[in-house]
Amino acid sequence: MTDRHTLAPSNVHPTAIVDPESDIPESASVGPYSIIGPGVVIGERVAIDSHVLIERDTAVGDDCRICKGAVLGTDPQDLKYAGEKTTLVVGCRTTIREYATLNRGTIDAGTTVVGDDCLIMAYAHVSHDSRVGNQVILANSVNMGGHVTIEDWAIVGGVTAIHQFVRIGCHSFVCPRTWHRT
Repeated sequence: MTDRHTLAPSNVHPTAIVDPESDIPESASVGPYSIIGPGVVIGERVAIDSHVLIERDTAVGDDCRICKGAVLGTDPQDLKYAGEKTTLVVGCRTTIREYATLNRGTIDAGTTVVGDDCLIMAYAHVSHDSRVGNQVILANSVNMGGHVTIEDWAIVGGVTAIHQFVRIGCHSFVCPRTWHRT
C-alpha cells in the first residue's frame, strides 16, 4: 500500500471520501461525492465520475471509466455469504455506465471477475462469483444470477435476465424475447 492520499491529491475531488487503505494513482481521478473504501486498488488513468461507490476489496484495471452512480464491490446478494473476505476484479479499459452494480464473490469462488475492454451499460448487474470475459457487452438492465460465466466477445441485449449457473459461450448474442410477429 502506498501513502498517496495523505495530502488529498488534486485528482480527488474535495467532496470525495477516500479510505486511507485504498490505492489511487495520481493519473486517476475521483469525482464529487464518490466513496472509495478500504482495500480498493485503482489502476492508472481510471476516471471515476461523481456519486460512485467502490465499497471494498476491489481492483480496477488501467484506463477504465466508471460513470455516475455505479456501485462496485458491495457484499454479494447471496444467503451463503457470511462476511468472509471476497473480491471484485475489473480488467483494463472497461467502461461501467450509470447505476450499474457489481458485487464481490462468496466463499464458493471468492471473487467476481470482469475482463478487459468490456462495456457494462446502465443498470446492469454483475452478480457474485460470476466471470465475464474480455470484449463483452452487457446492455442496459442486464441482470445476472450468481455463478454466471460469459465468455469473450459475447453480447447480451438489454433487459435480459440470466439465471444462475448459466454459461454464455464466445461470440454469442443473447436477447430477450419481448415480442413476436403474427
